[in-house]
Amino acid sequence: MTEIITASLVAILLQNSVFERALGINVLIYSARDMKKTAVFALVITAASSLGAVGAFFLRQHFGTEKYYSIFQPLLFIIIVSVLYMASLFTIWRVSPSLFKRIRPYAHLSVFNCAVIGAMFLAPRLTDTWYAAAAYGFGTGVGFLFAGFMLRIAYSRLHSELVPKAFRGFPISMLYIGCVSLALYAFIGYSTTI
Repeated sequence: MTEIITASLVAILLQNSVFERALGINVLIYSARDMKKTAVFALVITAASSLGAVGAFFLRQHFGTEKYYSIFQPLLFIIIVSVLYMASLFTIWRVSPSLFKRIRPYAHLSVFNCAVIGAMFLAPRLTDTWYAAAAYGFGTGVGFLFAGFMLRIAYSRLHSELVPKAFRGFPISMLYIGCVSLALYAFIGYSTTI
């Protein structure tokens, strides 16, 4: 009996942390309601992932050979993102208080997102220069904008009365995102080197 309860709690935790927090799907679905919100989210994610990827690149250049670097890497990435978050909000607040009021509700959802952390993990491994890492982060933000645009296009149909009530909202959005992901993956192609 305790195994079933433990498995249930683990499943609930994984669903909450993986699908809604780690993958950033709830942010994407939330922003898809309005194209302006999607654009703001994508702009902040693009800036954060570009700067975060550059920071991660330099971090790997200087400390990548250290013995315990891989153990502390996630913590260091979160510190980099936190510093970028605070510095950017402070700068925007000082330069344009009206822009700060508009962007503040979305900033934490955008900056602490899987797209930003993912760019930080992958860019230093896949690039040789800091500007290539910045371009990788920029591409991550553009990819989020594209995904948000694709979800925005289908939003009214996914939430219409034609969709059965049990699937309306989050479940049909997850199915749609999965199908689009598979289609794009097939379109890009998959190859293995032997």
